[in-house]
Amino acid sequence: MTITKKQNGSALTVCVEGRLDTVTAPDLEKEIAAVADSVNELTVDFAKLDYISSAGLRVLLSTHKNFAKKGGMTITNVNETVMDIFDVTGFKDILTIK
Repeated sequence: MTITKKQNGSALTVCVEGRLDTVTAPDLEKEIAAVADSVNELTVDFAKLDYISSAGLRVLLSTHKNFAKKGGMTITNVNETVMDIFDVTGFKDILTIK
């Protein structure tokens, strides 16, 4: 998995490429935690995400809860495979997906 961050003031975009699974989810969690205090709005770009596991979903849920107290978290560019996972798990109704 490759993570690219782009910060613009208090807004951060995190681009995730590859697989977000048990092995890589802690890396995403650490990257977001490292800047969470200086960021109010988070956009997670999944344009190049191939797969997400329950470990990745857990990271998204905890991040969503943390940013709900701030400016919010949005997930963008979700492919059909990942959207199916969000739909089956109910995350489609919890997360803001554009």
